[in-house]
Parts: sequence; structure tokens; C-alpha cells
Amino acid sequence: MRTALLLGMALLLAAQPTAALAWGGRGHAVIDQAALAALPEDGPVFLRNHAEFIAEEAGAPDTWRSSSEPFSKIDEDPNHTWFVERLAFLREVPRSRYAFVLALYREHERVRKTDPKAAERLNVRWTGTLPYAVMEGYGRIVAGMRSLRSKQSKGEPTANIERTLAFYTAWMSHYIADAANPHHVSIHCEGWVGDNPKGYATGGGIHGKFEIGYADAINLQPSDFSGRIGAPQRQDGDLFDAVLAYLKDSNREVETIFDLDKRGVLADPASREGRDFVYRRSAAGAAMLRDLLTRAWKESATPGVGVARPQDPSSPNYDPETGTAPAP
Repeated sequence: MRTALLLGMALLLAAQPTAALAWGGRGHAVIDQAALAALPEDGPVFLRNHAEFIAEEAGAPDTWRSSSEPFSKIDEDPNHTWFVERLAFLREVPRSRYAFVLALYREHERVRKTDPKAAERLNVRWTGTLPYAVMEGYGRIVAGMRSLRSKQSKGEPTANIERTLAFYTAWMSHYIADAANPHHVSIHCEGWVGDNPKGYATGGGIHGKFEIGYADAINLQPSDFSGRIGAPQRQDGDLFDAVLAYLKDSNREVETIFDLDKRGVLADPASREGRDFVYRRSAAGAAMLRDLLTRAWKESATPGVGVARPQDPSSPNYDPETGTAPAP
């Protein structure tokens, strides 16, 4: 009875074009719990002491998206998506949120002259800023971890900074978990759009049906997929590129959701195929979160190095449109 009620609520929410769709509380919580449990012993294992808090607060970014708080909504909405197919016009993804917004606006204006309908969704809300939300969150975590290490070295109390880092972790983890659902990285976020020769669902209900309804129906738990997370992966290369690659990998699986739905798998909690897909995507999210937290902890052990005064017009690579040099 409870499962049916939750599924019905999910479908109702998903049917709203502007609904704040994201993994339900269960999905975010279990991905975080699995990631924390999988941290290597030389990683930020202190976060495990805050696992319950992190799991509970992982849903917070969705609460900032209500139309009753329009300023936070317009700022937060784009952070939950990255519609890969709509970004083909970019030769290279800008390494600055604001440079990206400007490039997107220029493309919007170009397309609007010949195809106003297409231009309606060629904007920051209907393309998304998810990788920037991840990178900005990562920066907060590294800075906080440096503060933690400094306090530890001085013998000062660390309870407050640990709690702050727990919230930063919950905040960033939300976007990592969102991206684990291929819907969040595809123009097919709320149903199949464009040519549809296979007759996939075109209504927004499929979004909630998968990530809330099905996850609840199968009683998703960290133990279901912890064995699929794998060993920690070195993240020594360019982190922004790694985040973009993670989003592209998820995007490649969007059609699988529609195929599962068409064949009735998402209506069958007992389906091994349906469970396997949810476990696989959850494991991908947990692995990415675990690896980002581990890298942040290692990075925080050394002093921060960056371009001196990137906001100075005389700084190398200074961008006068955004008022600062982009990330190197």
C-alpha cells in the first residue's frame, strides 16, 4: 500500500513540467551512505561519523527549488541538469560558469533568428549547469578540509568544521547522485522528445517513475550495490574533464530507462533487469562521490596554489566578460 502511494505521488510530481525532479530521498541517502562506507582508510573517514546527517541533508538542494522562493529557484534549478545533446555547439566546455552562460546566450540569440521555438529551451535553465555545481562544491570541500587540517595541527576543536564539511559533502553529493540518473543529463529528462520511432514515453511521469517510484518499490539499500562500486580510482588528471566524462557516460544510458519502461520492467519491482540497472547507476554515483572526496582530502594536505589575483585585468587569461581568469 505504501509503495503504491509513493509511486502515485512520484508520478503526480513528475507530470508537472517545472517539478523539482531528482532522486528521491532514498536514492540520495543510499548513494551517500555507500560512498562513505567505501572511502579508503587514508581518505576523509571522519565523514563516516556524520553519515546519518549527510544522508538526511543530501536532499536539501531540492528544497531550494520551490516557486515560493523564486530567487533561490532561478539560481538552483540549472544545477541539477546537464543536457548533453543540447551542447553540441560547444567546441569546448568553458571552465567558468559565467563564461558558459554567456556562450549559451550567444547561441540562443543566433538560433532565435531562424528557429525561435528551438531557442525557447536553448538557455541556462533548459541546458543546465550541473558540472559547475560539482566543481564549486568540490572547491568548498577542499577549502574546508584545509581548515580542518589547520585546526588539527594546532590542537584546536574540529567539531564545527567537521559538521560544516558534512553539509558541504551532502550539498555536492546531490548533484553527483542526480547525474547518476541519465534523465538528468539528457534532453529526454521529462519524456522522449523529437523523433520517436521506438514509441518511448513522452510524458514527464517516467522521470519520477524510475528514480523515486522504482527505487522505493525495490527498497533500495546501500548493501544492494556496495559490491559494485569497485576499488578507488586515481583522480590525478583534470577534474573538470573527469566530471564531464562522468556526465557523458550517464547520458549514454538514457535510452535504457525508456526501454525498461516500455517493456513494463519499471512496473515490476521483482525484475532482476530493473534492479540491476538501478544498482549499476547507484554504484556509479557512489564511486564518483567516493573518489572526489578522496581526492579532495589528498589535495587539502598541500597549500592551495592558483593564479595570483585572477580578477585583475592584468592577470594572464583574464576574461573581461566575466571579470576573472577562468580555471586553468
